[in-house]
Amino acid sequence: MEAQHPSKILMTADTVGGVWNYTLELVRALAPFGTKVDLATMGAPLSEEQRRQADEISNLTLHESSYKLEWMENPWEDVEKAGAWLLQLKEEIQPDLVHLNGMVHGALDWGVPTVVVIHSCVMSWWEAVKEEKAPKAWDKYKEMVTRGLQAADMVVTPTQAMLHQAQRLYGPFKANAVVYNGRGQHGFQFGKKEPFVFSMGRVWDEAKNISMLAHIASDLQWPVYIAGDARHPATGETVELENVHFLGQLTEKEVADWLSRASVYALPAKYEPFGLTILEAAMSGCALVVGKTDSQAEIWGNAAKYVDPNSADELRDTISNLIEDEFLRNIMACRAVKRSHGYTADPMGQDYDHVYRQVMKSATLATGAK
Repeated sequence: MEAQHPSKILMTADTVGGVWNYTLELVRALAPFGTKVDLATMGAPLSEEQRRQADEISNLTLHESSYKLEWMENPWEDVEKAGAWLLQLKEEIQPDLVHLNGMVHGALDWGVPTVVVIHSCVMSWWEAVKEEKAPKAWDKYKEMVTRGLQAADMVVTPTQAMLHQAQRLYGPFKANAVVYNGRGQHGFQFGKKEPFVFSMGRVWDEAKNISMLAHIASDLQWPVYIAGDARHPATGETVELENVHFLGQLTEKEVADWLSRASVYALPAKYEPFGLTILEAAMSGCALVVGKTDSQAEIWGNAAKYVDPNSADELRDTISNLIEDEFLRNIMACRAVKRSHGYTADPMGQDYDHVYRQVMKSATLATGAK
């Protein structure tokens, strides 16, 4: 029996991180299979740029909310309301399948096959960033996430490393798969390289470790430019960066322009289950300097320079070495470009379509067996 492509999916996404770009890329990549996606957004209102991006995708219908996300402070009342809203949407839309990019709502009574994707989680974040187990205040989060993941028909992670962590923290799961994230190469180009170091991301997130890059910036021969959001979405606190040119939040087009000109892209992250910005930099021909973590080593192999995220000296020396050695810089840039070809949007769409058909087929067989 050949499983059908899902014609309609209810998908969730948050609007405050890289999951947004991942989601849009995936929705576009599902279009060739005739799959329409109803996208329910949470976390914060959409920006004008996000709304414009969504409007350009023909197989996407938006449903907006700003309910708190499960990792935010005191989220549980919002999480419950969001769950009721999502179940109502499911009744209206009648999807073949539900794809959740948050974990807690996996435990809802969907009545259709459910796929839950783990993009990151507080427990593994805490271990990587704080080097200790998450405090008791996060016990409820762990309990709710465990319930959501164990109820899902399929749990997907963007790396094998993330899957191992998730199984250890929240498993066992009914079924699991690794699907690498992808980006459309058309958005990024290899331009004329200029003498500067670039980085971007959620500056407020300790895991990104961007403040360490700012700390050593004055020791480098080249200027350092940083783009991203410095304001914490939950606390409203703004991170101040020294010694660098801070560009704030850029549009997708502006990001592509900066990456095409940057010679070195540095993100000494302590925790990065995938890292879409690193992929974008690789597609743009930047030499990569990244935090040494299992997930980054899995993704980039010999196509990146790795640094201990706790060593400012190592970060400074590694970047200085690339600045001083143009031959090495060019080799690393070429390796990054070549490696990035393995993480494009179309294979990601094909892999997710395969996962969807697999869980739909299993659900049909289970129904038939009853």
